[in-house]
Amino acid sequence: MRAAESSDTGTGTRKDCAFANRCLVVLFVLFVLPSLAQPQETSPSPGRPGDEYTIRVNADSVVLHATVQNRKGILVSGLGKDDFQVYEDGILQPIDYFSHEDIPVTVGLVVDNSGSMGPKRPEVISAALAFARSRHPDDQMFVVIFNEHVSFGLPDNMPFTDQVAQLEVALSRIAATGMTALYDAVAAALEHLNKGNRDKKVLIVVSDGGDNASKHNLAQIKAMAAQSDAIIYTIDIFVEEDPDRDPHALKQLAKDTGGEAFLPKSLSDVLPICEQIARDIRNQYTIAYSPTNRKQDGTYRAIQVKAGARGRGRVFVRTRAGYIAPSKAETIAGSPCTRP
Repeated sequence: MRAAESSDTGTGTRKDCAFANRCLVVLFVLFVLPSLAQPQETSPSPGRPGDEYTIRVNADSVVLHATVQNRKGILVSGLGKDDFQVYEDGILQPIDYFSHEDIPVTVGLVVDNSGSMGPKRPEVISAALAFARSRHPDDQMFVVIFNEHVSFGLPDNMPFTDQVAQLEVALSRIAATGMTALYDAVAAALEHLNKGNRDKKVLIVVSDGGDNASKHNLAQIKAMAAQSDAIIYTIDIFVEEDPDRDPHALKQLAKDTGGEAFLPKSLSDVLPICEQIARDIRNQYTIAYSPTNRKQDGTYRAIQVKAGARGRGRVFVRTRAGYIAPSKAETIAGSPCTRP
């Protein structure tokens, strides 16, 4: 990532800035507003905030969050457990748990703060604060800021927050300068997600350039993502002239985790992109299964989920591509627990 461009590229920079502003604002508002408008089917119960939403399955289960669309890319709702088939390494698996509810998430916003992002800072901060003001009350939020260094905006003793003033400080504490350690930032965010206690975990990665300063490489990040249950969405606002541009990297991370990568070409794309991300997160099916392969061998297991219902036509399911099975001393990937 290069430092802020010279004046002869000012027009392009301002367009990129405006695009990033609109995308983030719409994303954050649409991401949480539907949950505020929709009543929860589960009755609240005493205890830790968010406990009433906890997905509980047995200790050997793999938990998936699946997006279902028709041929036109429209989300398909109203499907039941019997409409889904889950395959692991090509073998049909029994489904232990199924639901189609809007549940709170632990969400990390991973924001590029390298030199070229300088003109975008005020708008990015405003967008994040708009998200905080309209968020689901049981969501957990944190911020990772990166240039060639990676930092958490919140204090060490505050892993998450819902306070607008705290988020404003978190996003403002470091000046936009330097290069881009994108992979290091994603690695830090994946690790931090484990501190959250929401069953659905999401990263939204916003960057305007390729990695040129990380200690981690793409292969290492892909391995971390395979061991995580995070869904990664990426908004890649690269410029064609960037020599470090690598849209394939984030596209692969999104595909592997069941998210989606967006490479917007114009300002007119911003609204449908953000609406699609919001709809994905709030309208996913949750499916858990106990693998018939009980070996604790640390190998990668490929997952395929199919769905179909009479009268619905052909539908397509997007979820994580697989997971790494535990070794004997480990538990199954995905932070499972037991449903009462």
